[in-house]
Amino acid sequence: MKLRQPASPLRAVISQSLRSQRSALVLAFVCVLGVTATELLTPWPLKFVFDHVLLGHPLPAGLAPLQGLVARGAWPTLIVMAMAVMAIALMGGVLSYLQIFTTAKIGHRITYQLRSTLFAHLQRLSLFYHQRSRSGELLTKVASDTNLLRDVFAEWAVSAFAHVLTLLAMLGVMFALNWQLALVVATTLPPLLAVIYVLNKRVKASVREQRRYEGRMASRLNEVLSSIALVQAFGRQSYEEGRFQSEIEANYSAGIRSVRSTGAIVKAIAVVSAAGTAIAMLVGAQQVLAGRLTPGELLIFLAYVRSLYKPVRDLGRLSGKFSRASVSARRVAEILATAPEAEDDKDAIDLHRPAGEIVFDDVSFAYPGASPVLERVSVRITAGERVALVGPSGAGKSTLLSLLLRLYEPSSGRILIDGTDIRRFKRESLRREIGIVLQDNILFGVSVRENIAYGQPQASSEAIERAAQLAGAHEFIVGLPAGYDTELSERASSLSGGQRQRLCLARALVKEPAILVMDEPTASIDTASAQLIHDAVARVHRNRTLLVISHDHSDLARYDRVLMLQRGQLVEVSSSDARLQSKGTRLSVVEGSSV
Repeated sequence: MKLRQPASPLRAVISQSLRSQRSALVLAFVCVLGVTATELLTPWPLKFVFDHVLLGHPLPAGLAPLQGLVARGAWPTLIVMAMAVMAIALMGGVLSYLQIFTTAKIGHRITYQLRSTLFAHLQRLSLFYHQRSRSGELLTKVASDTNLLRDVFAEWAVSAFAHVLTLLAMLGVMFALNWQLALVVATTLPPLLAVIYVLNKRVKASVREQRRYEGRMASRLNEVLSSIALVQAFGRQSYEEGRFQSEIEANYSAGIRSVRSTGAIVKAIAVVSAAGTAIAMLVGAQQVLAGRLTPGELLIFLAYVRSLYKPVRDLGRLSGKFSRASVSARRVAEILATAPEAEDDKDAIDLHRPAGEIVFDDVSFAYPGASPVLERVSVRITAGERVALVGPSGAGKSTLLSLLLRLYEPSSGRILIDGTDIRRFKRESLRREIGIVLQDNILFGVSVRENIAYGQPQASSEAIERAAQLAGAHEFIVGLPAGYDTELSERASSLSGGQRQRLCLARALVKEPAILVMDEPTASIDTASAQLIHDAVARVHRNRTLLVISHDHSDLARYDRVLMLQRGQLVEVSSSDARLQSKGTRLSVVEGSSV
C-alpha cells in the first residue's frame, strides 16, 4: 500500500467543503467583525457615565456632539447610555448567534463530506487493507474522529480568527489609551503562550494514546458482540470482561492525562489573567492619583484587561481541541492517503453475456511479505462445465476464486474468460457476470426482497421470486410474517443456516450470471439443507459454468471434473469415471485433461 502526502487528501476534502460554503464563511467572518466591534464598544458607555455624568468632567472635542445631551441633565443622559448598553448587547447577541449557527453549519457540512468520502474510499480499498485493519478502529475513525474535526475546523476557520482579531483590536485600543500601562499588560502574554505551547504537546501525546485505545475498545466490543453465542456457549463472559476491562483502564489513564494537561492550560491562563489585572489596577490607580489618567479611563482599561485574557483563554481551549483534532486528522488522513484498489484501465471494456470458458494460465499469487499461495496454476474450464475444486485448508482454493473476481491480482500469469484477459474488463461488469455464494452466508438487516436483489437492485419482483424458486427458498419465504417484505434481523439470525444459504444462492442467481462460483456452500448446514442446495444447483446449472469449492467427497459425482489443489499447486485432475471408482478417496490424474 503506497501512501501519498500525509494530509493532502484530507486537506483537499476540507478545502472543497469550505469552498462550497463560501457564502456561509463570508457571513461568519462578517459576524466576527461585528462581534469584535461590539466587544470594543461595550465599556465606553460606562466610561462616559463615570467621567462626564458622575464626576462632571468636560467632554473632549471628539464627543462635542453629545454636549446637548449632557446639558439636559443627568437622568436623560443615564437613560440614553443605558439604552446604548442594551443596543450594543442586543447587536452583539444577534451577531454572536449568527456566528455560532453559521460556524456549526459549516462544521456539520465538513463532517458530512468527510464521512461520505471516507465511506466511499474504504469500500474501494483492497482486501489486503481490510484484512489487516480492525473494523472497530475504522468505525471509530469514521464516527468519532470526524466529529472532532467538525468542531475544530469550523472553530479554527472562524473562531480563531475572531479571538485573534479581538486580541489585537483590544491591544490597539489599550496602547492608544495608555501605552505604558498597555506595555505592562502585554509583557504577560509571551510566557503565557509558551506555557500553552508546552502543555499542548502533552495533550497531543495523551490524546493520540487515548484514540488508539478507543479504537481497540471498539474492535474488542465488535468482536465479542458478533460472537456472543460462542462466548456464552463456552462460558467465557468473565474472561472477555477482563480483556475489555484492561482496554478501558488504559483508555481511562490516557484520558486523565489529557484532562490534566488541558486543565493546566485553563488554570495557567486564569492565574496570568489575575496577575495582569492586579498589575494594571495598581499601576493605573497610581496614574489616576497622579492625574495622568481619569477614573473612567482606568475603568475602561481594566475592562479591556479582563476582556483581553478571554480570547487568550478561548485560544488556549481551542489549541487543546486542535491538539486532539490533529491526532484525529492524522488518523483520518491515513485512510484517505491509502491508495485504493487499482482502477480499471482507461480502455477497459464491458464483459457482456460471456459463454463462460475460464482459463487459468500459469497463475501464481502471494500476499505481501508471505510465501506463495498459488504457484503456476494452469487449467482450462470449458463453458457450461461443472467443476469441483478440492484440497486441504490453506491450499489456495478460495484465493483462486478471489483472483477470478479480481478481488486480488495475480503475482504472475493471467486469467482469461472466453479467451480475453480479465484485466481487460471493467471490474463492475466482470463481477456482474459472475454469481458468487460465499461460505459465510452474509445477509443484511433489510427485507428479504432487498437481500436477494442486492447484486441487481433493478430486478423486478418476478425476477426475485424466480431466483428464490430456483434456489429452493420460495417456500419458506412465503411462510415468513411479511413474505418477501419481511425485515431480517442483524445477520439474519432468525433464519436457519440452510435458509440463509438458499437466500445467498438466490442473490447470486437473480443476476442470471454466466458463471456461478460457490465457496463451500454446504459446509455449515445440515444434511437435509445441503440436499436442497444440491438440488437447487442442479436446477440452475443449465448454460452456466459452475465452479464449486467442496470438502464433501461423497458429492463429487455431481461434477464433470474435479481439480485438486495442494500447497498452492494443481496436482491432480479427475474425470467422473475415475472419481466414482475411487469413491472420492483417491483422485487419479486423467490423460488429456486440460491442466
